[in-house]
Amino acid sequence: MTRNHTPKSLAVLLRARMHPDAIPSPPPQLSPTPPLTDPDPAAPPAASVRHWLHAAASAASPAPSTLDSFSDGYRSLDRVGRREVLRSLAIDYDVPRARVRDLMRQYMSVASAAAAGGDGAEAEEGKEGAAAALYRMERGLREALRPRYAGFLEAMNAQPGGLKLLAVLRADLLALLGEENAPALRALDSYLKEKLVTWLSPAALTLHQITWDDPASLLEKIVAYEAVHPIRNLIDLKRRLGVGRRCFGYFHPAIPGEPLIFIEVALHKDMAASIQEVLWDEPPTPESEASCALFYSISSTQPGLSGINLGKFLLKRVIDMLRRDMPSVQIYATLSPIPGFMQWLRAKLASQIKLAETESQEGNSLEGASSTFRESILLPDEEKMIHDAIEQAHGKQGSELLQDTLKTTQWVKSEKLSAALKSPLMRLCARYLAREKIRGKALDAVANFHLQNGAMIERINWMADQSEKGIQQSGGIMVNYLYRLENIEEYALSYSGKGLVHSSPSLSQYLEQGIISAIGYLDQEDDSVPSFLCSLWA
Repeated sequence: MTRNHTPKSLAVLLRARMHPDAIPSPPPQLSPTPPLTDPDPAAPPAASVRHWLHAAASAASPAPSTLDSFSDGYRSLDRVGRREVLRSLAIDYDVPRARVRDLMRQYMSVASAAAAGGDGAEAEEGKEGAAAALYRMERGLREALRPRYAGFLEAMNAQPGGLKLLAVLRADLLALLGEENAPALRALDSYLKEKLVTWLSPAALTLHQITWDDPASLLEKIVAYEAVHPIRNLIDLKRRLGVGRRCFGYFHPAIPGEPLIFIEVALHKDMAASIQEVLWDEPPTPESEASCALFYSISSTQPGLSGINLGKFLLKRVIDMLRRDMPSVQIYATLSPIPGFMQWLRAKLASQIKLAETESQEGNSLEGASSTFRESILLPDEEKMIHDAIEQAHGKQGSELLQDTLKTTQWVKSEKLSAALKSPLMRLCARYLAREKIRGKALDAVANFHLQNGAMIERINWMADQSEKGIQQSGGIMVNYLYRLENIEEYALSYSGKGLVHSSPSLSQYLEQGIISAIGYLDQEDDSVPSFLCSLWA
């Protein structure tokens, strides 16, 4: 045998490695242990909450009273106090890395000794013992790699009211991460999100149709949490829950009387082109004549569940229920906002204007480099219409005039200016939805949600949302996403795998105009294709 190991010495070594007292592992390093009594009444509020956190995180089975004390104390803290507790939870109760390092050294030592074994019956017996030891050590490593806050989070989830507290805790954690992108905080968020996904699996959720007959406390929450189209008054609420309308929510037994997420549906003869006709149609379409189920609002009630796609499962459950209860409905579509369009367009205009200024100031010295990033935002006809609509252009280019115009929402009050902006805004909106990507997925969050669920972009609608918010976010444009039931899985897979966005011929016309615009910008003496044009063809 090599390295002076006989089968007998190998067996002795393995027994020594496996013996619980032979090479003791240091206990997990916890923060200083306070006395497990009530905290000092004179201590700051955050220190008292950390006291209960330590008492809960240090116990194999935390007492319900301890968890309640932590929960009540945490809810009473201000923003600064909560952040102090979150940092303590993430850092003081992280993975015990000293113990992990010790176990890894033991593991590598046993693995090396086992690999040095020879042949023969005794050697085979030694290898079997080594394998058993390694399996035990791997089990111990998996347990050691589990953060110390894991048991606390699981115990809190099992506590009455604990799931809601964890949602509040993660909402605070996400806000803190927006300012402090620390690795320990990211790890805590990742672990908590993973556990919430498990605890909030569709099997644990109940689908409930919300009606006017539900308790007032529930209806108040619908009014409070409606995030897309605010409910103005009780008449508006009653209309959304009345004839030709449906409202469904996902509920969890640990958070009774409060939906985690809810969706509003309008039953129409055709696919609606504006939110005005959805919210204010009088009288509503008789349900017996409805052939289209239009999803016009989906709202999450828990900021701490951000990134957990409950909407996907809710949407599919509602479609299944409507197919069963209303066979006359054949079209399943949305009328959705485009919340990031104007922000993207303003940034695009600003960057192009800056590039043009740089080229003008520095002459041809940067022409080759900067022209790669330059593009013609407006078509010639669009630029002419904008110039004609604005009396005092002061020699500015069309993109500069468009940038100035979009700084406020006053342009919608001018029929001439609104007509001039319709063509470029609709075309650029189609590009934004179908072509602008981040990490291979749609840049617009709402578009990404529906596309990953298997929808296609069917139609964009001019002046579909004339509210102040709608004009500011998307120039009043809204989009219909269409769920073709026979293609949902195919479209979802092609989007998740390849980033492929499916769209209708009407949308493709706008995209083709954009490609023509890009080709028109190319220098006739330059055979290279700018990177932005490649993205249009992608």
